[in-house]
Amino acid sequence: MPESGEREFRSGFVCFVGRPNTGKSTLTNALVGAKIAITSSRPQTTRHTIRGIVHREHTQLILVDTPGLHRPRTLLGQRLNDLVRDTYSEVDVIALCIPADEKIGPGDRWIVQQVRQMAPKTTLLGVVTKIDKVGREQIAKQLLAVSELLGPDADVIPVSAVKGEQVELLVDLIASKMPPGPAFYPDGELTDEPEETLMAELIREAALEGVRDELPHSLAVVIEDVLAREEREDMLDVHALLYVERPSQKAIIIGKGGARLKEVGTNARKQIEHILGTRVYLHLHVKIAKDWQRDPKQLGKLGF
Repeated sequence: MPESGEREFRSGFVCFVGRPNTGKSTLTNALVGAKIAITSSRPQTTRHTIRGIVHREHTQLILVDTPGLHRPRTLLGQRLNDLVRDTYSEVDVIALCIPADEKIGPGDRWIVQQVRQMAPKTTLLGVVTKIDKVGREQIAKQLLAVSELLGPDADVIPVSAVKGEQVELLVDLIASKMPPGPAFYPDGELTDEPEETLMAELIREAALEGVRDELPHSLAVVIEDVLAREEREDMLDVHALLYVERPSQKAIIIGKGGARLKEVGTNARKQIEHILGTRVYLHLHVKIAKDWQRDPKQLGKLGF
C-alpha cells in the first residue's frame, strides 16, 4: 500500500477515436514525446494498432492508435474495422477527438453510437483538439457542444498537441480514470511496434504527401530486408517495396524521371534515421498488386 499522501501508481490502455484528420496521431506523438504514429490529412492513414507508451512519475499510459472507424467499401476496410472493434473492447479509456475549428457532424455522432454499442462499459471522454486554431469563444462553444454529445457524465478537455497546451492535464485526466496497477513496460520504452513496421509506416507517410485522393487507400509498404553494411558499422541498408493497384498509381509514386520516389526516400530516410539513431540507405521499389485491397491472399501477404 502507498504511504499516506503518496499518489497511487496507475496504468492502463487508452484509445483515441474520431473522424479522419482530427489530430489523433499528432496527439499520440505529443503524449509519447516522439514520433511513433504517422500523421496525414488523408483518411485511413493509420493501419496498425501502434502502441505508444507514456511514462510519468505516477502513471504509465499505453496509447493504442487505431485506424479510424468508417463505413467499409473493401475487404481491407472491413479488416481495419474489425481491428478497431477488438481494440475498443480491450482498452480502459476511449477518448473522442473533435477539432475546435469544425462543427460536430453525422460522422462524430455515428462514431459515438458505435463506441457505445461496442464498449458500453468503457470510460468515454471528449478531447477538443487544435485549440491553437481558434479563439477562446469558439473553444468554449465546442466544449459545450462535445459535452452535449457525450452526456453529463463524460469529462471534456481542450488541447493543442502542436503547441503542447493542456497536454499534461490530459495525461492527468486519463490517468485518473485508470485502475491502480504496475507499469507494463520498462521506463524509456516508447512503443512495442517492431522497427520494420515503423519504417514501413514512415515510408508510406512520405509517399502520401501531396498525392491525389485515389492513392492513399491503394498504397502498402513492406520492408523486405534490413542489412548492416559490411564496410560501415554505422550504416543500414533498408530494402522496401511500395505496392499500388494500378500502373497509373505507380507512375504517380515514381514521378517524372524518378524525382518523386527520390523525394519520398529522402524524407522517409530522415525520419527513420531519427528513430533508429543510425545512418540509413533506402532502396525503394514500386510494384503493382492489382486490387490487393479486395484480395484475401494478397491482404495476408501484405500484413493485413
